[in-house]
Amino acid sequence: MRLVIWHNPECGTSRNVLHILQACALDPQIVLYRETPPDRETLARTISDAGMSVRDCLRRKGTPYDAMGLDDPGLSGDDLLDAMLREPVLINRPFVRTGLGVALCRPAEVVFDLIDVPVPSDLTRSNGAALARDKRIGPDDPQLVAALETEALPVSDLASSGAIFFSYATPDGKPAGFGGFQPLGEDALIRSVVVSPDRRGQGLSKAIVPLLLRRAFDAGARMAWLLTDTAPGAFEKLGFAGVDRSEAPKALRATEEFSTLCPDSAVLMRKAIAL
Repeated sequence: MRLVIWHNPECGTSRNVLHILQACALDPQIVLYRETPPDRETLARTISDAGMSVRDCLRRKGTPYDAMGLDDPGLSGDDLLDAMLREPVLINRPFVRTGLGVALCRPAEVVFDLIDVPVPSDLTRSNGAALARDKRIGPDDPQLVAALETEALPVSDLASSGAIFFSYATPDGKPAGFGGFQPLGEDALIRSVVVSPDRRGQGLSKAIVPLLLRRAFDAGARMAWLLTDTAPGAFEKLGFAGVDRSEAPKALRATEEFSTLCPDSAVLMRKAIAL
């Protein structure tokens, strides 16, 4: 089957996904879905094939979402589909379909899950910013443990926490860092985020953290939390905001990292996870 992308040329993420596909010598069918909206069956099937709910595929920024009252929890999936068909700009982008599956590719790196072709070693975003690919690893991965110990980050609970960990590399295969999240229902504790020392200053955290948040989103989390006593400023630039520890949900308070491993001086930060 031919690869298909539902594309919005005005969207930076959509442009980056198309840029990645074309840089990999792929020739996608480009569907300008705002000008040529899908029919109801195609839209519903695409969302279902991506393993997502209709609500999770709604675009809020720059759309009539608020004016149409689409945050009403009483609206059904059918109601939301009706809204998307009336106003195609509400369809988040870009959806990509390949022989390997369907995904809403936000951030752009999610498209790597759908392609199995050589990737140019010098591939970046269309504006030259860094890309990162993730690989799930175990909590006992020796390189992960060594990287965390070097940064004096907690390692004693890696296996017992139930956290999910990833290693990151740039398209040229060079290691870029590590990161993980501890699933807590609709919350997730972001932890163990480290950019490789020799790769710092290259903007890799702007690639790693959004991809990590997407993996947490796919696991059911809608609010990300983290504790840091060394990099609150860096996380602020990534959209996190400091909050009082009293605002931590019960499940977060029960984690070892919150209750014992991180010092009281560590700043608690949070960020809503949305696509």
